[in-house]
Amino acid sequence: TSLRDETGELFQASALYQAGDDGELDLARCPALPGGSFSGLEPMGLLWALQPQKPFWRLVKRDVQSPFLLQLEVFEGHGECPGRLLAQAQHERAFLRDGVRRVPVREGRIRATLFLPLGNGPFPGIIDLYGTGGGLPEYRACLLANYGFAVLALAFYGYEDLPKAMKEFHLEYFEEAVNYMLQHTQVKGPGIGLLGHSKGGDLCISMASFLKGITATALINGSVANVGAVLRYKDITIPPLGINPKRIKVGKNGIADIIDALNNPLEGPGQQSFIPLEKAECCFLFIVGQDDHNWKSEFFAVEGSKRLQAHGKEKPEIFCYPGAGHYIEPPFFPMCAASMHLLIGKPVMWGGEPKAHCEAQIDAWQQIQAFFCKHLIGKPSGTSSKL
Repeated sequence: TSLRDETGELFQASALYQAGDDGELDLARCPALPGGSFSGLEPMGLLWALQPQKPFWRLVKRDVQSPFLLQLEVFEGHGECPGRLLAQAQHERAFLRDGVRRVPVREGRIRATLFLPLGNGPFPGIIDLYGTGGGLPEYRACLLANYGFAVLALAFYGYEDLPKAMKEFHLEYFEEAVNYMLQHTQVKGPGIGLLGHSKGGDLCISMASFLKGITATALINGSVANVGAVLRYKDITIPPLGINPKRIKVGKNGIADIIDALNNPLEGPGQQSFIPLEKAECCFLFIVGQDDHNWKSEFFAVEGSKRLQAHGKEKPEIFCYPGAGHYIEPPFFPMCAASMHLLIGKPVMWGGEPKAHCEAQIDAWQQIQAFFCKHLIGKPSGTSSKL
């Protein structure tokens, strides 16, 4: 398989198979043989095993209105050089389901895109935040909208007229977005959900802790301490958790391991960065990759849980995935082992083992939807992991 992203960068994967006597090959029943990008019974392996030809390049979807085009080729033989081409086809991976509406939002200071499902509504509402990459990634919000949620993909820096750098954030901006959703005729009240990954995770915890109208908050490898930039709200200031660059290890390959760089939010000045999540009036879900090398996500989830329970709050749901790294994406996105980190200025390792990471993405996707169905609709979800 091969796929070019919107910048033209090539991703490829290969697998070795033995066809049946009738010449037929069913990937759902036929295991891949050792020697390719993966082995064993992996019907979606040719997708999740895709790797970039350019080092440190992560597969993202920039324009959800166009599909990913996957080129499939079947060659004869298992040698170093492929034999003759037996068959080829093109497979489209669409993101925007027919009938789902994509609405650019430029109201007040808000820079966002709202995705509204097919149907009359009103729909359970979610605000979706990504991390330190900035910009306005829409693909996760779009995919969630396919399952009946009204999802606002919210930019918070590095986009249009928003701040160019991550220096300080004002929670009033995020409050504007929450109020926009709460007042929208297509959004079902009385509260909304928040979904955040990485830096977006601690911003979601801050929103849940200080703002009204939040019913459920789901975090994917998030931090319970404010990280990377000063956070301000009215007369409250939360400093960012300190970093010790001496604790960054750089391997011979030039890739940095930053897992020990952050200070401990339970000690010394770091305690001022711990977000007071006990003030939140919502339920929490923590999705944790146990091989996350960006920071200690499991430690953050456990400490967040302790703090909530110490203040008499409901214990959060925590799902830990061994072998999963930092970028837990929707199902079948290939794992990114290392890429450039905007704040560190060099490639960093994100952790993860491809097969375990893929399995984590499938399960986490279901857990996130089930969590929001339970708390925003009040019923279990009937979702599948299919995109």
